Amino acid sequence: MNWFLTIASLLTVGVVLALVYRPLGDYMAYVFTTERHWRIERLSYRLAGVDPERQQSWRRYLASVLLFSFVGLVLLYAMLRLQPLLPYSLGFPPMSPDLAFNTAASFVGNTNWQSYSPEQTVGYGVQMAGLAVQNFVSAAVSMAVAVALIRGFASRRGRSGLGNFWVDLMRANLRILLPLSLVTAVILLAAGVIQNMADVTTVTTVAGQPQSIPGGPVASQEAIKMIGTNGGGFFNANSAHPFENPSPWVNLLQTVLLLIIPFSMPRTFGKMVGDQRAGYALLLTMATLFIFVYIPLTLFEYAGSGTAPALAGGAFEGKETRFGIVGSTIFATATTGTTGGAVNSMHDSYTAFGGLMLVFNMTLGEVAPGGAGSGTYALLILMVIAVFLAALLLGRSPVYLGKRLGTREMKLVSMAILIMPVLAIGGIALSFAIPPLRAEILARVTNEGSHGLTEVIYAFISAAINNGSAFAGLDANHPILNVMIGVVILLGRFLPIAIVLALAGSLSAQGTAVTADELPLHRPQFVVLLVGLIAFITVPLFVPMLLVGPFAEGLL
Repeated sequence: MNWFLTIASLLTVGVVLALVYRPLGDYMAYVFTTERHWRIERLSYRLAGVDPERQQSWRRYLASVLLFSFVGLVLLYAMLRLQPLLPYSLGFPPMSPDLAFNTAASFVGNTNWQSYSPEQTVGYGVQMAGLAVQNFVSAAVSMAVAVALIRGFASRRGRSGLGNFWVDLMRANLRILLPLSLVTAVILLAAGVIQNMADVTTVTTVAGQPQSIPGGPVASQEAIKMIGTNGGGFFNANSAHPFENPSPWVNLLQTVLLLIIPFSMPRTFGKMVGDQRAGYALLLTMATLFIFVYIPLTLFEYAGSGTAPALAGGAFEGKETRFGIVGSTIFATATTGTTGGAVNSMHDSYTAFGGLMLVFNMTLGEVAPGGAGSGTYALLILMVIAVFLAALLLGRSPVYLGKRLGTREMKLVSMAILIMPVLAIGGIALSFAIPPLRAEILARVTNEGSHGLTEVIYAFISAAINNGSAFAGLDANHPILNVMIGVVILLGRFLPIAIVLALAGSLSAQGTAVTADELPLHRPQFVVLLVGLIAFITVPLFVPMLLVGPFAEGLL
């Protein structure tokens, strides 16, 4: 194993994230707390009939999220079905109803699961006006929900308002995602990522043979794909394609882009609740989980068994030589630890235990560090459980940031942690319990035995946790699978959001519970407890499947 390259890549990413942690985190806190509205924002509110000064209860906030997302789902579905009528359709036919539903649900759900080959299915009009728009707004919805929960913790006067969803949505897009994406798109364009409106250009190679070169507005799509932790590729090869990810330093840049907002959100949290120690506890937890996945994953890929890996110095199958093993594993750790889902290597070709680490990373609940916004509220749910259990063990009052954690709060977080495993395990169980569907799945996996089972396990966990990456060995473009996965994505997206906003409303309605025996929750001892609790709560439910899937394959 190349320890120098492994540690150097981790340190490079870590240093860049450390440099932007404070300015970006503070800026996001300012964006969501300032009372000043930009002129374009005021105009948008006026056109939409929105009162930006009106506080929303958690129910009204949730209703706004659901209404906005439903409209987005319908509009995107319509665009996919009416694609031939749109500009720059490139002559592609409309998507089938089931595939259009799956795709619309996936992009609205910030998942970007793709059961199709983009360059052979979707024209530039849909890419820009449909998919890219959802890349912005779905990420903004996640950030808005996270901020609403933070306001619940920060509330000190028993107010029931969580802010205004429409204001949070507009600010997340105009003041954070759009500026970052514009700057990033220019950098990517300068680095060799293509940006044009050409269809396919036929050139003559040095061997005298014709070759088709695809084009497209890739740099602009690639920027928000990474920053918004979306992950849907412009090309079927995703970030393994040289037109999306041309060089090793761009690969590290894209890794940073996946992590930049999730790792900066703890600073925003600390700023808004008035206690940066709480933010540092979240940050340290995220970083610890990230390292605990990255190091073993890289070790397993360098230790790949067989003649070819031994001669090559590691398991290079399915990996781009310009990135190598380390460039692939650090990207894979970032993409399975967030809702990114982008890939620069084929996860289906990883070693058995390497694939196990990727599945393990998703089963943690997308908290290492999680998506843009969604990682923060997922980790805060687990934080509530950790505080409650620690208080019971030590005979203290279960209080976090001045908020008493009672029966209502614990019921809500208990339901929240069950959603992903119920959806994933339920989807897997139905897939193999229904004879026609089982036969269809067995016909669509490229591998038999444990590896084929892992492909199915990975698909449903990825959908339930809104990750969107795939093992790539399962051809999921089938009417029943498209509908099943689309429904799992939507439930995995909006059920947790509903519970998070209910929790935020419960916390906001409280005053400040002043208690002398509140636990010191910023110390390393509590972070160790939280990390252990996350693994203990999230992983055991999947152990039986992991034993007969990647673990069994690794022992063969």
